[in-house]
Amino acid sequence: MPSKYDGFLIDEMNKITQEFTSKHTARETGLQISRLVIRLSANAIRAVHRKDFDKAQVLIKEAKDKLKEGKIILTEWPEIYYSGFMSDARKEFSEACITLGIISDTGIPDAQNIGVEMAPYLNGMAETVGELRRFILDSLRQNDISSCEEFMETMDDIYNLLVTIDFPEGVTGGLRRSTDLVRGILE
Repeated sequence: MPSKYDGFLIDEMNKITQEFTSKHTARETGLQISRLVIRLSANAIRAVHRKDFDKAQVLIKEAKDKLKEGKIILTEWPEIYYSGFMSDARKEFSEACITLGIISDTGIPDAQNIGVEMAPYLNGMAETVGELRRFILDSLRQNDISSCEEFMETMDDIYNLLVTIDFPEGVTGGLRRSTDLVRGILE
């Protein structure tokens, strides 16, 4: 004989299954987008190092379009949108945009312009310092010192900005650690 809760439990199981199926689908979509954005951003950074700025812009536009697709996750599943893997994608994208802007001398884009939140933007900016270091070393190997000092000054400027951000790690997405890494690079 069925218990008095059988109907309720079956209804609840159906709701739970529907909700978790939707959440799982959003997570899988987010993972795919994250992987693709990270790959496109890494390839854009490689193109910047080769001074193929047009190719970098194409890759960055493709990554930006993918990130826009991922925004749909924010409305129903903000915990997935703000999860580590999605934030990492926005951080890598920010790094690619900022690296391109500095090395191509088109200027540093702001967070709003590229469509990311402040925490991944600042962490991407911190990682840009490593890319500038790499670019300087490559330039020195090629006996091209023309922009090295300017890039070193930019690296210092970024560090000086980052050390002024004094908020808890939960707000900044681990910026203190990223800032410490920048300091290590500069030293």
